[in-house]
Amino acid sequence: MTHWYTADTHFGHENVIAFCGRPFRSAGQMDATMIENLWAKVGPEDDLWIVGDFAFGPNAKDSTYLEGLFGQLPGERKHLIVGNHDQEPTLALPWDSISHLAEVKDGPKNQAHTLCHYPMITWNHARRDALQIFGHVHNNWTGSRNSVNVGVDVWDFMPVRFEDIARRARSLPVNKHWADVEHNAEELK
Repeated sequence: MTHWYTADTHFGHENVIAFCGRPFRSAGQMDATMIENLWAKVGPEDDLWIVGDFAFGPNAKDSTYLEGLFGQLPGERKHLIVGNHDQEPTLALPWDSISHLAEVKDGPKNQAHTLCHYPMITWNHARRDALQIFGHVHNNWTGSRNSVNVGVDVWDFMPVRFEDIARRARSLPVNKHWADVEHNAEELK
């Protein structure tokens, strides 16, 4: 079983194409491509974590559209971390879990990492190398050394595994405010 992460899919949202410079002619093409990409990675026994903003626009208010879309998602379990655009009827879909924040054990140490739609400066176990996995900012920011954007706009519209996230984290700069909030981190170890 593998955990797969993605965010800001904005299924059905025509305006996000221009807003984020997505390479699609229509929301229909975008939706089909992202569903294909999910199926190319997420296996039948895997967990799929949508870290906010599953769908948006008029289609996100159509329960029939959303149910059809949800029925196409791969994986054994599907989880939603609530984003600013996740409202009814998205919240009424049969998610295995819905929360604003979650800690998910993943990676070689099976350590709990924090998922929240919004980027954060610190979180539980941040001093012990736990990563924060977020979305919300689309292609405006990839993140920092310990807080990584898993949005489709910065991952070629593909879901990612923890190993991918950790690799990217190592290549990112330290958050310039890290010392402001965690200045005693070394003393507390």
